[in-house]
Amino acid sequence: MAVEMTQGSMERKVIVFRLKDEEYGVDVNQVRSIERMQKITRVPRTANFVKGVINLRGVVTPIIDLRERFGLAQEEHSENTRIIIVAVDSMEVGLIVDAANDVVDIQESSIEPPPAVVGGIQAAYLSGVAKLADRLLILLNLTKVLSAEEIQQLNHLEK
Repeated sequence: MAVEMTQGSMERKVIVFRLKDEEYGVDVNQVRSIERMQKITRVPRTANFVKGVINLRGVVTPIIDLRERFGLAQEEHSENTRIIIVAVDSMEVGLIVDAANDVVDIQESSIEPPPAVVGGIQAAYLSGVAKLADRLLILLNLTKVLSAEEIQQLNHLEK
């Protein structure tokens, strides 16, 4: 996690994205790029939440749908839909989200452990909940969003 010392307090910089009606955050150091929605090539015999692969500047990148991964209702993609390319372990994965357009600094002291379920999403996928001035931000634990077995399967898609 990106943690910086500023004026005696610890801060974390996160990319904010939206799924359904909730705002989530992922550490800025894990984000490689944010892309507009594009054509995804379906790969047979993959999990339902794995939508396929894209060729991103010469790199084949697996794409997963976070709504489907978290068991949220599906919606049509809009012009705000984005693919956030993140690093999970040693591979890059694209996450389809409803929108992504904000970067915020969060004081470590404002982060609390996640409750058992937030917005229908199990605590295992979360690293905490940050209380900002006028909103709550759910922080994702990317290494838990995909299991070791799933990462291995996605690694196979990259080759």
